[in-house]
Amino acid sequence: MTRVLDRPALLAAVDGVADRVAAAMRDVPRWALVGIRTGGVPLADRLAEAVHARTGHRPLRGDVDITLYRDDLYTGLEKPVLGDTDLPFEVSGCGIVLVDDVLFTGRTVRAAMGEVWDFGRPAFIRLAVLVDRGHRELPIAPDFVGVTIATALHDKVVVDWAVGEVVVR
Repeated sequence: MTRVLDRPALLAAVDGVADRVAAAMRDVPRWALVGIRTGGVPLADRLAEAVHARTGHRPLRGDVDITLYRDDLYTGLEKPVLGDTDLPFEVSGCGIVLVDDVLFTGRTVRAAMGEVWDFGRPAFIRLAVLVDRGHRELPIAPDFVGVTIATALHDKVVVDWAVGEVVVR
């Protein structure tokens, strides 16, 4: 196990993403942070608080569960556990910043975009991630990144909010 970020570095990475999101959304009249369950939800909560502290604007918040949108849903995985999707605002015409903790192949983001579109046609979709670990399988790139790290395909990147660290196993 290798620690990539300790608590101060993790908090600094979140602050960096929040700064860039706040600056990019400054002139956008209606936008939302949408966390991808499960790892993107705690990051989206932290980003919403940080953006509010910086700008006085509290972004809309929502969460999506991509279970039914996974491209490997019927390939022999364990019985899927469905989570809640909560988009308590009108998606059509709203700018969406999808949020996830770790970006890997891009398949999770593709699934999340599909789910968001089922709720309406957003003005745009951007992507904010804490860790970009590379190895993309789809042409998906983050707009806002906390840290980019080099990993092997078999590595697992874990963001542990309780301990306050990011590790590679």
